[in-house]
Amino acid sequence: MANTGEVLRIVNRSGNRPSHEGAAEQLDRAILLCREAGFRKICLRGDTDFTQTKQTRRLGHRGVTFLFGIDAMPNLKAIAEDLPASEWSALRRPPQSAAKPTRRARPERVKDQIVRERGFQTLTRIHEEVAVVAYRPTACQKTYRLVVVRQTIAVEQGQARLFDEIRYRFYLTNDRKGTGRGLVFKANDRCDQENLIAQLKGGAHALRAAVDNLVSNGAYMVMMALAWNLKAWFALSVPEHPCHKTAHREQKRRLLRMEFKRFVNAIILMPCQIVRGGRRLVYRLLSWNEWQGMFLRVVQRLRC
Repeated sequence: MANTGEVLRIVNRSGNRPSHEGAAEQLDRAILLCREAGFRKICLRGDTDFTQTKQTRRLGHRGVTFLFGIDAMPNLKAIAEDLPASEWSALRRPPQSAAKPTRRARPERVKDQIVRERGFQTLTRIHEEVAVVAYRPTACQKTYRLVVVRQTIAVEQGQARLFDEIRYRFYLTNDRKGTGRGLVFKANDRCDQENLIAQLKGGAHALRAAVDNLVSNGAYMVMMALAWNLKAWFALSVPEHPCHKTAHREQKRRLLRMEFKRFVNAIILMPCQIVRGGRRLVYRLLSWNEWQGMFLRVVQRLRC
């Protein structure tokens, strides 16, 4: 089975317990679940609370790739400060507007102007550099790759620039092939499960407490999540004709990433007249939209 991306997201956000408590056990459960599902390659990403060096040494023996943030401890800062200039390379991030094009004009940014006029202190990132070094945590017997990001921050107050500050960010990984720039972008990449949670909350309303008890609200959440799963199943069922493979695959991708509200309006609420006669049922579509061709292909495939 091909690895199509992240399949599970682990969250440790209990109300009165440290967020790293039980993280290793949750990672073990995630790995087991992915193995049972048939995934051959597993990549674990997490913030600094998932970096537990006593547990990290077990992951390499399972064929699992991990990329965890690690706290900027004094010994790591000392390693970064002792690196020669030749080890550093510029880290250039792509512009946000190019990463996510939009059709409507962006509103004027007035927040920065107000902050400066009122004399508040602001932090502006001037440039970044990245370096990769070998590092062996104290609790481990194996050497891993330590990705170091050096940020130059301009501290300003009002219209005056006070000073420049150097900050470091660290990532620990057993990925031996990725470049420093690629690993940083991979660590900072937004998990697609964030978008799924947003759709379950605002689209399918799965997190809405519809009734007055916990059990019923849990059942309601499961039913709404099943509605989202049916939407994903419908998108994955779109057939791809060999002559139009590229266009049909693009339709499948757009439908799979479509917001739930739009899916309901385009597919579920499609007006249709049902006529019974001559020992058959005739379905007459009373309006047209761009998804009807794809919808009829899926219907034909399900009837075969």
